[in-house]
Amino acid sequence: MANDAVLEGFSSPVRAWFTSSFPAATDAQSRGFSEILAGNHTLISAPTGSGKTLAAFLVAIDRLVTLEAQSASTTRVLYVSPLRALAFDVEKNLRAPIVGIRHAAERLGANFREPLVAMRTGDTSARDRQRMLRNPPDILITTPESLYLMLTSSARSTLVNVDTVIIDEIHAVAATKRGAHLALSLERLEELTVKPPQRIGLSATQRPLEEVARFLGGYRDGTPRPVAIVDAGARKTLEVEVVVPVEDMGELGKVTHELRSGPATAAGVERRTSIWPSITPRILELVQQHRSTIIFCNARRGAERLAAQLNELAADLGLSGTPGGAQNDSGTGDDGAGMTGDFVKAHHGSLAREQRIVIEDQLKRGQLRAIVATSSLELGIDMGAVDLVIQVESPGAVSRGLQRIGRAGHAVGSPSRGKVFPKHRHDLLEVAVVAQRMLDAEIETTRYLRNPLDVLAQHIVAHVSMHPDVSVAALTAMIKRCANFAELSDEVRNNVLDLLAGRYPSEEFRDLKPRIVWDRIADTLRARDGAQRLAVTNGGTIPDRGLFGVFLPDGTRVGELDEEMVYETRPGETFILGASTWRIEDVSFDRVIVNPAPGEPGKMPYWHGDRLGRPLELGRAVGEFLRNIREQQVKSADQAQATLESEHCLDALAARNLLSYVEEQVEATGTLPDDRTIVIERFRDEIGDWRICIHSPFGTPVHAPWAIALENRLLERLGIPVETMYGDDGIVLRLPEAIDRIPTEELLIDPDELMETLVAAVPQTSLFAARFRECAARALLLPRRRPDQRTPLWQQRQRAADLLAVAAKYPTFPMLLETSRECLQDVFDVPALRDVLTRLRSRAIRLVTVDTPKASPFAQSLLFNWIAAYMYEGDAPLAERRAAALALDRDLLDDLLGSEELRELLDGDVLIDVELELQHVAESRRARSADEVHDVLRRVGDLTLTDLSLRVDGDAAKFVESLVGERRAIELSVAGERRFVAAEDAGRYRDALGCALPLGLPQAFTDPVEAPLLELVARFARTHAPFVVRDVASRYGISSDRVAVVLAQLEAAHRVVRGEFRPFGTEREWCDVEVLRLVRRRSLAKLRKEVEPVDQHTFARFLTEWHGIDAPTHGAEALTEALSSLAGSALVASTLETDVLPQRVRGYRASLLDDLCTSGEVVWIGAGALGGNDGRIRLFFADQLASLLPALESAESPQGTVHDQIRSALAERGASFWGQLRTAVRGATDAELLAALWDLVWSGEVTNDSLTPLRAVLHGARSGKSARPAAAPSARRAAARLVRPRHVRNSGSSRVGPPAAQGRWSLVSQLVDRAASQTESVHALALQLLERHGVLTREAVLAEGVRGGFAGVYGVLKALEERGTVRRGYFVDGLGAAQFAVPGAIDRLRACKEPALGADDEPLDVAVLAATDPTQPFGATIDWPETAGRPTRSAGAICVISRGHLLGWYDVRSHHLVTFARTLESASFAALAEALRNLVKDGRAKSVEVRKINGVAHDEKSAQTLEVAALLEQHRFVRGYRGFVLRD
Repeated sequence: MANDAVLEGFSSPVRAWFTSSFPAATDAQSRGFSEILAGNHTLISAPTGSGKTLAAFLVAIDRLVTLEAQSASTTRVLYVSPLRALAFDVEKNLRAPIVGIRHAAERLGANFREPLVAMRTGDTSARDRQRMLRNPPDILITTPESLYLMLTSSARSTLVNVDTVIIDEIHAVAATKRGAHLALSLERLEELTVKPPQRIGLSATQRPLEEVARFLGGYRDGTPRPVAIVDAGARKTLEVEVVVPVEDMGELGKVTHELRSGPATAAGVERRTSIWPSITPRILELVQQHRSTIIFCNARRGAERLAAQLNELAADLGLSGTPGGAQNDSGTGDDGAGMTGDFVKAHHGSLAREQRIVIEDQLKRGQLRAIVATSSLELGIDMGAVDLVIQVESPGAVSRGLQRIGRAGHAVGSPSRGKVFPKHRHDLLEVAVVAQRMLDAEIETTRYLRNPLDVLAQHIVAHVSMHPDVSVAALTAMIKRCANFAELSDEVRNNVLDLLAGRYPSEEFRDLKPRIVWDRIADTLRARDGAQRLAVTNGGTIPDRGLFGVFLPDGTRVGELDEEMVYETRPGETFILGASTWRIEDVSFDRVIVNPAPGEPGKMPYWHGDRLGRPLELGRAVGEFLRNIREQQVKSADQAQATLESEHCLDALAARNLLSYVEEQVEATGTLPDDRTIVIERFRDEIGDWRICIHSPFGTPVHAPWAIALENRLLERLGIPVETMYGDDGIVLRLPEAIDRIPTEELLIDPDELMETLVAAVPQTSLFAARFRECAARALLLPRRRPDQRTPLWQQRQRAADLLAVAAKYPTFPMLLETSRECLQDVFDVPALRDVLTRLRSRAIRLVTVDTPKASPFAQSLLFNWIAAYMYEGDAPLAERRAAALALDRDLLDDLLGSEELRELLDGDVLIDVELELQHVAESRRARSADEVHDVLRRVGDLTLTDLSLRVDGDAAKFVESLVGERRAIELSVAGERRFVAAEDAGRYRDALGCALPLGLPQAFTDPVEAPLLELVARFARTHAPFVVRDVASRYGISSDRVAVVLAQLEAAHRVVRGEFRPFGTEREWCDVEVLRLVRRRSLAKLRKEVEPVDQHTFARFLTEWHGIDAPTHGAEALTEALSSLAGSALVASTLETDVLPQRVRGYRASLLDDLCTSGEVVWIGAGALGGNDGRIRLFFADQLASLLPALESAESPQGTVHDQIRSALAERGASFWGQLRTAVRGATDAELLAALWDLVWSGEVTNDSLTPLRAVLHGARSGKSARPAAAPSARRAAARLVRPRHVRNSGSSRVGPPAAQGRWSLVSQLVDRAASQTESVHALALQLLERHGVLTREAVLAEGVRGGFAGVYGVLKALEERGTVRRGYFVDGLGAAQFAVPGAIDRLRACKEPALGADDEPLDVAVLAATDPTQPFGATIDWPETAGRPTRSAGAICVISRGHLLGWYDVRSHHLVTFARTLESASFAALAEALRNLVKDGRAKSVEVRKINGVAHDEKSAQTLEVAALLEQHRFVRGYRGFVLRD
């Protein structure tokens, strides 16, 4: 029976139920009842399972059940839970006491009014929310975010009579921005309620209680509200064991050659030993030994992986298929949402609430033996009869460990049993300390945040939107009642109000929109239109990570996935979520549609999130532990082992592993890092780079700012750029190659300079950028554009980066201050770092430096974290290095492109439309209220009433009169006109133009303004299309000289540019950079829309015309023109003078090209060998060589002694003949010398001043490789003479050399007259590709062998488009979207569309091109048409093309003919046969013989082969025993 004295304050039904249900009140309940009954604000601190939730609720329930039955329904008790699952759990657990009290009342005949309980969270349906509005519950269970939403909506009316607020698990929010957000909501609630509600806080783990009590109670009249503290003791009986299932953890991570089953490709993957094969069976064994188990992991990915491993192992042992897990007909489990009969399930925040509830219920009912969870089950959710908790890896904090282990034995008086499995040796070190501190209940300190300005800004907008014309004084009083803002200064408050009211430090913040109106005369605030909606749709403090929702096809939510993972997956792939496998059916903009895929393997998902660092108290405890255990180990190893097992809960293996780890570290460095010692270790890593490890136990919050300060200091003072990585156990520095040592004193920051160094360094970090994005979003500066859709994280980052770029110039910008405060106070522990550095300076902490031959055991642990960081984040450094290698110098590119003359590019209509929008004259930009008129004045500047009437829908005069009356606008004389100006601009116009201001303006609007005229001119530029100086001068009534000076300053700041912009303009104009970008983008978009794409056949026809194949011209000028187009293209040498050039130059003769080569105007360079007697070459004009060559991919450089001798000889002597090379190269035969020479030729290192040796190779002369000699006896004799020069008749031949070695040889590098920059080279290549192709596509660039691919030239092409040199559009259907064309090519392309049909007997125009010709697009830019054969772009093959259609492909060497659908038409086949006949007539082939047709023998009996054979015979092909031979 319960103690009656404790329950005297309760009604008889409540007392009767309690005494019949419990033997006695617990200490927490007994002391809590008395304080709550007395009406005091109360904080109850008690261990899990002590009944504190009932202690908080029972008094409120007693008040509710004793109300008159006819009392109006209204919410009186508000229960706030940090977790939705906890709220759901509490709602269910309230049913038992209410039902029990009702039965007791019935037995006693007492009055009873049953309280109505309801829950409102983000998952509550709109219908349920409406029902609660009509009939409010007596007890409302909600979350901090839902409370905020209720206070910012009509639902607030239901909270007027709230008299009790219960905040459960208060420690989970007290030290976070979510807690500050909740505290402000409580103060807003108090503004609303009839009387201040009683506040009750509950938690199992918190210290110091006085700090948490201040957070709970807040302040009244500058002093903390009294809060009664009920400290029922944080201790609970714990049975903890630290388990290590391997003999030697030091062997983990080493390379193993053990063979494993799996794909054959896995054999080549380096494998390392892992602890998981030992942990997983042990965990499974423990799960089997207990009725119900929760397994905690620190990350969602780890939880999914461990759950999958346990299920796989359980299935192998025949343990899966638990009751209730049978699948239904749909393939899903009995819950209908993909839940199958797994042995364990994963449970984390990225699973849908419905899925989590099902999993929790399955565990409670015994259908699941275990759950693998993250922090989602850490708080006080009642998981029923859980009798074991397993923690994998250190929990990272004592409080977190107590919460998790406390999930076991949740009932009153039951011990909590837990097993902890460390993952590696350093993890074991921390686990040993955490286990001891858990037993002693030495939890970490909780400190609530001070003045988080982003939370303040959000609540101000929300509060003002519900309280029109609230005074600043009343708002301030409410804010300062919140403990988080009790110390808020008026200056900081005013900065936030200025930000929200639209008074920004510069015109550069033009894109930010005011959220409130601050009447500075009356000192009142009111909300702008849409402010309430904005506050509701963007409320809360949890950062938006841009996660994708995962749904079944019927709309059932499964969970969510990280944006980056979704971008890397495709429909049809499978992944694991909640330990179940799902197949992706579709990926849309904001969701992933899946279906269950039971039994199939799936990839592990991953989520990016912040990992909390080791708290300072734990870090000091780790250091003290290391010092003490080492002292014990030195005295007696057995005693040390006994201490670890008895006081730190380690099993025998764990204790031995820990002691050996400590011993190995002492052997390596001579000492240990502890709370009184920091060790600096220097060693070389596996690739020879110097690493410095600063070993310290104090945790990431101390090490992170130290590392950032070191990077900044070493770069500034010594000019050394070092890479750093920090973790809980120290800092790793990687030194540049040229540096092998850093003075120790440079690693110790002066504590007096620490804050100054960090304030300068932190804003340059990625951490600062990420936190700024989150702060700006909380402050409603970056609202969601579509509240009903996800906003991609990359878009959030881009918008935040743009805002940060502007805000960084103004140190007083509130969100900049808040981000700095968050980094320096919340993320980093700067006071602790300052204390460490001070103690180092005073030698209270000793510093030990040591050089080691290799990384010590502690250093190896740190380095593993370095490797992990680069494994999961380290694609970025590699990508950045590649991007840097291909980066374009924008200034140099601008010089190469010339000045921007955009008259031809910018569209006149677009200019007009943009200016109308900027001036707010366009219909979509016109003002419709006084607030919007004020916005127009802020953005456009001074306007007359007539000007305003053009920009306003409605009575402009009425709106202006209202604004002037509220002192939000003033009337000034500008340039002799009466114009209206936003009051915020008063000081700007006075100081810039000398305007007289009216009286009565707030001082804030009349403060002196820095650079006022510059801001006015910048605004003019920003709201106008291109303008001239006199436009500005006449607008403001000032001299043109003053305007010109200001514009020059803006140009220097890259805010405006000067050029020729307006079509039909006559002088150079000025334009704002952003305006020009907008006009150019829209003009380009309009141009792109104008071009209707042509089909690919038209494009093929265009290419033949573009290269002049249809109308070749005569003479040397024709050759020069052809080479201008072909420059840099890799051409097959054997086709150059038989196919490529003769098709472009009528009457082509080899002497024409020889003249250009021998005169030095043209250079030919090898681009790779093709067999023994052919290869690819590139032709360049000599003046292009330096700029074009670096942008093209080069062949692999041959290696060998003879090759090196040839290089040396040519480098020393310059251009050399064969005889000179023969003399210089020793120890090699002529054949070896010739082979090496041609190796260098084909690799592009050596060239000749003539094509004669190349022709000799092509005609069968040996180039030193195994080329088969020609059939003619004379050729065989020539080959014999080549390899045996002593048999030649003429003694002078040894100097001339063999045919393949004639002429002068030179190093290509000697012909390059200068070193071109990367930018210059890419620019030249882009222009060359445009000249060659006319319309340049991604596919064409990839076929060219360009260094860096299409991405390598895209930047230049885009810049050329922006300057109007080229146009971008979708010119050719079916090719990539990024297509660029020179203007003349577009008209030519259109003209190539299929002409009107002529007579049926009109012969077809055909072009016979080498298959490798750049003009021939099939197989490169365009896919081969459908055919049974397999055509390729191979040497010796030709393509017959007519009007862009491919009629046939013929390989002269293999005698293979490939036909296409169009080939079999009579006119087409006649044209094909004629083209083949002309091959012989033109000397391009000795004969035409067809032995294979479409990949099969000519005598194959298939229908298609027979049809082609018949057509060949019709066109004078004679069948022979080997095939068809053309006879004329």
